[in-house]
Amino acid sequence: MKIVRFTKDNRKSYGILKEGKIQIINGGVFDDYNLSDEVLNLEEVVLENPVNPPNIIAVGLNYQKHAEEGSQDFGRLPDAPVLFVKTTNSVIGPEQDIKLPLSAPNEVDYEAELAVIIGKKAKNIEKEEVADYILGYTCGNDVSARDCQLRIDKQWARGKSFDTFCPLGPWLETELNPDNCKIQSRLNGRVMQNSNTSNMIFSAAEIISYCSKNMTLFPGTVIMTGTPEGVGFAREEPVFLREGDLIEIEIEGIGVLKNTVIKER
Repeated sequence: MKIVRFTKDNRKSYGILKEGKIQIINGGVFDDYNLSDEVLNLEEVVLENPVNPPNIIAVGLNYQKHAEEGSQDFGRLPDAPVLFVKTTNSVIGPEQDIKLPLSAPNEVDYEAELAVIIGKKAKNIEKEEVADYILGYTCGNDVSARDCQLRIDKQWARGKSFDTFCPLGPWLETELNPDNCKIQSRLNGRVMQNSNTSNMIFSAAEIISYCSKNMTLFPGTVIMTGTPEGVGFAREEPVFLREGDLIEIEIEGIGVLKNTVIKER
């Protein structure tokens, strides 16, 4: 089932998308809800970011080849997920613009990621219980200002958290095997990353269980599960986002998240 969040006539709503038709949900999606009789065509609405998260928790270096391409040498695979956070101001939806920030426009990079949306409060849960706490899955792009992240600040918070640096969408998919999905990023049609979530070091269930044992996960929390190899800064000739670019994130079983790139003004 696909859950969409959208705007129609200046009103934001949730709905269930099926065969190009949206049946509007009465109320929100984090409590019991029912479907109204109102149905819209997908073309009539503007899709929004699927949720407004209270927190965004992300995992770094969760694909071995990505860790290797970034010269992150642990000597061995990490014993636990490497966590960091993105601030909520960074969230945008499909077809919305990624802005190259005035203070750091030159080394902005893309990262295709499977994003998991928590459906109910979770604390100290085991990985076998995780499925009961997930609302759905969506495509995410962990946009990153590499100069801030890697050279200037030498930590990740600012470089990951500029406005528009967390595109999510185009909707939530509730029925998905997160452990075996093709994942790809395309820049102006050119395939940049091409992998499968089966290559993650820590599975989605392991990540969520681990996070819940360190912090309470509230409904709507977004968990970004890491990116595969092929990011821009690690290439022999680095590739960074530029004004006018189209960056697409596609995950099998979910869909395609598309965002254009502009300069902040």
